[in-house]
This record gives sequence, structure tokens and C-alpha cells, in this order.
Amino acid sequence: MRPFSGEFQVFAKPVGAQCNLDCAYCYYVERNTPPHPGRPEVMPDELLERYIRQHLEADPGPVVIFSWHGGEPTLAGIDFYQRAIEFQEKYRKPGVTVMNGIQTNGTLINKEWCEFFKKESFFVGISMDGPPPLHDRFRLSKGRKPTHGRVLRGYRLLQEWGIPTEILCVVNAANVKFPLEVYGYFRETGARNLTFLPLVERMPEPPGPPGHSSVPDGPGLARVSSRSVTAGPGVARVSSRSVPARDFGRFLCTVFDEWLEKDIGKIKVQIFEEAARTAFHQDHTLCIFKKRCGAVPVVERNGDFFSCDHFTDQDHMLGNIREHHLGELLGHPQQSVFGESKETTLPRWCRECGVLGMCNGECPKNRFVIAPDGEPGLNYLCEGYKMFFSHCRPFVDAVAGQFSQPPVSP
Repeated sequence: MRPFSGEFQVFAKPVGAQCNLDCAYCYYVERNTPPHPGRPEVMPDELLERYIRQHLEADPGPVVIFSWHGGEPTLAGIDFYQRAIEFQEKYRKPGVTVMNGIQTNGTLINKEWCEFFKKESFFVGISMDGPPPLHDRFRLSKGRKPTHGRVLRGYRLLQEWGIPTEILCVVNAANVKFPLEVYGYFRETGARNLTFLPLVERMPEPPGPPGHSSVPDGPGLARVSSRSVTAGPGVARVSSRSVPARDFGRFLCTVFDEWLEKDIGKIKVQIFEEAARTAFHQDHTLCIFKKRCGAVPVVERNGDFFSCDHFTDQDHMLGNIREHHLGELLGHPQQSVFGESKETTLPRWCRECGVLGMCNGECPKNRFVIAPDGEPGLNYLCEGYKMFFSHCRPFVDAVAGQFSQPPVSP
């Protein structure tokens, strides 16, 4: 088979959306109920082997990365991932290095998991939203109990075992008010890699009066009331948990200044890294800031292939890896259109923006407000991102200036 020509990262969902927690803002809604309540339905071995073989055939290497997501992927059990490692070794091409990453809520991490992660060189992402009062605001157990203590225990175990970790913090309407407290807490825990993910939960538009219409934003984008006239606060209908765009910008600016003063070279903050990449004329690594998307699809526990983790509906289900090779689905015409529409549907407000190269309109799922000039399809978070990228621009320009200087002779 001809390898897929292009970089990609698959979010593999071995247990689908099944999870041991009940986080208030979880967007990955389960589409079917497991036949045995309390016992997770796991991707069968024959499908796991098929997926790993196809992934390795579609990716020429030299480094192939497998990303395990959920729901809560540790519910699949250590034996599942041990079999995955065996299949990876079975189908790995000579000279190819295989790496594995897993995103977990951390509550089930114990010594046995740490032994496995260490032995197999896993990279582990931990979801944590700050100190206990802020984390436990939305990240609760099935019994609506706090989870921070269990998450921290798992994170500490990973640190003790020397397993590389990253903290993923969902920035919401609660913790966005405490940027220094949140960042300072992560610094105190010894975090060395941080990602801040803004929470945006769009609410349905209420029925309008006679003659009131909605304006489509283009392929794959949401719809917005034509009565919205600006992208300012309060215009878009989002949940009360969602982070206000302006507050998100202030949060990032405050954390950036603290990082620049105390932690540059010590802590990696993903959005700061992405901004700095523009100084070296490097492409973004994070999908939301790339010019085009579509290179981070989902393979569900039953083999269904979806365009993106945020578009797991029937309109974006392109096939199943039992009937179609993963490489074929990655190159599917509909997937190409999905990816290209991110760039082609940018409103003029974005195309003429001074920080377009840093943002590229961010994620299409958030493009549901009207730009100040009346054009639909502007990102809900535009104001915040523009604030932050403009704020860090002098630093990026300084880095670019240093990079462009000829080396000094000894």
C-alpha cells in the first residue's frame, strides 16, 4: 500500500467515552451503552492489531507516535496496552521508533501502571485544573465527590518513577480568575510541561421572532444568530462554565509575564512554545494553530474513523478501519475538504489580522460569532487570543532578532 503522504496523529479511543469520573464539562458524549454496566467495553484484540498494523503502514516514520485517549483510557487495563506494545513490535518496520502517549485523569495510576509506563517509555498527560478548590469545581467522581487528591496521588507516583508527564489544565470561568494561583500551584508541584485548554461550550440559539434567520459559517462550522453584531463579551451564547474570551487573554498574559520573569527555560508552556515557533518560521505543532486541520482524527473502540475529536458525529464519520485502510481514510476527499475549510472559511477580519500567523483562526469548533464587520465565522476566543499574541509579540520578535544575527567570531 502507498503510505499516506503527510503527518498525522490519531486519537485512539480503546474504551470510547467510558470514564470513572463525571466531569461537568466533558464533551465526549457516549454513543452507546456497554452491555455490562460497571465493566468497560474495550477495543477487541483483532481490531487493536488491525489498527496498529494500519497505522504503521500509513506512517513511514522514522518516529511513529500512538496517542491513547478517552473517556478514561486506563480503564482498558495494563494487559490491553501490553498487547498493543506486542503488536507494535510485530509490525514495526526496521529503523522505525515507536512511541506511546496516554491522556488520563490520573485517578487510577498506581505502582503497576508506573512500572509499565516506565518499562515501555510512555509519555503521560494528566488532567488537572489547579489547586483543590478550582480542580474540584468541575472534575468530580461519579458520586459527585472531589477528585483532586486522587489525581495528585497519581501524578506524584509518576514523578517518583521519573515518567515524563504533562499537565493539561482546562481554563474555565472559575479558574481563569486566578492565573497566578493556578500557574504557581503547578510550579510548586514540579510541573515541567503545561497546556492550557480553554473551555468553550456553545449553547443552542433560542428561537427567533418571525423573519429572524441564522447565518451559516461554512463547512464544518457552527451557526450564529444574524442579530449578533460584534465578537465582544456576552454576544455568543455559551455555558456559564465557558471561559470569557477577554478573561482568557488576561489569564495567558499574566501567566506569560510570570513565566518570562521566573521560569523561562525551566517550564514549557505549550501556547508559549507555539508562539515562539513563528520566530523560527516553523510550522505549528498544535492542530488548533495550524493553517489547516484534519490531521488529528479519531479511531473509536469499534473502529469508526471520525474527522476530529470535536467532530464525532455522523456527518464526520468517514468509515471504519475494518472496511477501509487507515491510510485511505486519512486521504479521504471529505477529510481533505474538512481540513482545508479551516483556512478557506476564515473571515476577512482574521485574514487581515496582525497575529494571524500565530493563531490561524484557532479551532473551527469555536468559530460561531459575527466579526465586527458583520461577516460570520469569527472565533469566539478571538479577543483573548489577539490580546495574548499581541502581548507576547515583542518577546517573539526579540527571539527572531537573535536568531537572525550572524554568529559572533571567537
